[in-house]
Amino acid sequence: MSHTPHELAQDFPEYTDRISDLKQNNSHFARLFDEYHDINRAVHRAETNVEPLEELAEVEMRKKRGVLKDELYKLLSAAA
Repeated sequence: MSHTPHELAQDFPEYTDRISDLKQNNSHFARLFDEYHDINRAVHRAETNVEPLEELAEVEMRKKRGVLKDELYKLLSAAA
């Protein structure tokens, strides 16, 4: 299990199978998933001062992460 907070499988455990299925069968979902994963890791590195950022840049990354997570959730819940 990852130690990075806000991983999709941890935040949406009820959709674990759908996440896997959509990553393999929906290129739009897969692209959004990869983008979310990358930005989530970057936010975590900034929050833990592994790769510190200016506050405004960190806030903007958090906002983008939220937008991506909302889009991914819409795709997951529509596939239900």
